Amino acid sequence: MSKALILYFSVYGTAKMTAEEIAKQTGADLVEIEPVIPYDNDRNHYNALARYAKKEHDEDMRPEIKNTISIENYDYIFIGYPMWWYTFPMIIYTLFDKYDFSGKTIIPFNTHEGSSDGGTYDQIKEIERDATILEGLPIRGGDIGNSDSPEQVKDWLNGLGY
Repeated sequence: MSKALILYFSVYGTAKMTAEEIAKQTGADLVEIEPVIPYDNDRNHYNALARYAKKEHDEDMRPEIKNTISIENYDYIFIGYPMWWYTFPMIIYTLFDKYDFSGKTIIPFNTHEGSSDGGTYDQIKEIERDATILEGLPIRGGDIGNSDSPEQVKDWLNGLGY
């Protein structure tokens, strides 16, 4: 396959661990999507983060991305995120607003605690009509790090022909 990039956004580390496993199995480059204003990653403050994420969603906010991301030299781009309010975090909308994925192949993956992909893979198809969207991997956050998660990633990648 052509050169691949893994872009991921993670607050509690589950999307990051999944992204790292994909990188380990594929050799793809790995880049974190960093917000200008960091989110509180203390799980004890989960309710405050959930309220803020809902506010971002309800107000259609677009959090700024701190780091410059270069996608030009990549044909395949994995995009990973946790599920927030049954959709992606608003910073993922910022990513799609800011970068042109035309002609790229997007391979989504997400972490969740019961909502699977929440329809986000179809949302990506709507947003990025000039990109090819492959089957995504929804993985339960509580399963990440157990002995089955690398196997889930491997089976998914094999199913994609990767």
